[in-house]
Amino acid sequence: MSTSENAWEDCWLKTADGLTLYARDYRCGRDHQKDGAGLTVLCLPGLTRNSADFADLAERLQGRCRIIAMDPRGRGRSDYDSDPANYQLKTYVADAFALLDALCIDRVALVGTSMGGLMSMLMTATTPQRVLGLVLNDVGPVVEASGLARIQGYVGRQHPVTSWKEAVGVAKANNGAAFPHLSEAQWLAFARRIFRENAEGRPELAYDPAISQPIEQDQQAAVPPDLWEVFDALKAKPLLVIRGALSDILSAETVEQMAARHGSMGQAEVAGVGHAPLLTEPQAAGAIEEFLASLPA
Repeated sequence: MSTSENAWEDCWLKTADGLTLYARDYRCGRDHQKDGAGLTVLCLPGLTRNSADFADLAERLQGRCRIIAMDPRGRGRSDYDSDPANYQLKTYVADAFALLDALCIDRVALVGTSMGGLMSMLMTATTPQRVLGLVLNDVGPVVEASGLARIQGYVGRQHPVTSWKEAVGVAKANNGAAFPHLSEAQWLAFARRIFRENAEGRPELAYDPAISQPIEQDQQAAVPPDLWEVFDALKAKPLLVIRGALSDILSAETVEQMAARHGSMGQAEVAGVGHAPLLTEPQAAGAIEEFLASLPA
């Protein structure tokens, strides 16, 4: 582990199958391992996203929570897997637990966006004693077919770009309907989280295009069956669901069913945003802040 010039420390984990995975550890100036105080939050990103997505949330929670934001294998600074068959939820969940074990963290709150939310549901359902509560960002037991088809239409299919202007164009083409009000500066910031500069100084995708292969071969690699059964296993846990009002992945009807089945689920809807809220929006960030404050440290 090495201290970054930024607000986080770099964490590296060697997996049982030999990959090196990366996470940002926002320790906020506290040695949680020594004092044992404070809430630890594990943040899990969407299918093509990475730990950078949670930088603003971590800054907002600075001094109150320890935030660990993970790059799943094949994303960000984590190694790409030579066997694309490993790009599936079961493997990602095992990696997340391995990271917690390596950091000697017994219990966490989970904040999961899209695929990271599915990971959070599975982690809670299978090992409930390690999860204090969870936030699902624009995902639930029913993933709308139209949204899934849209995502499958671009994941791993991008042509190389030669400039950040082109990278912004790709970001807009794939996500413009979800974020109709972003400024040019915000779109550039968005692009810099899904692209990175290569050795030649040109943008390249910050994920392995091969992550799309298991989904193309078997849709259950993206959305496993019987998710209502998994969701019902969360009833004993504090839960907050955030939905983008324009979402094509999580419908308002599914959120209503989730609330009825859970019984005490918190909700926040972000107006004018689709899949998935960036968690910088006041409605989303404020709801998460309040939710985490209600959990035991």
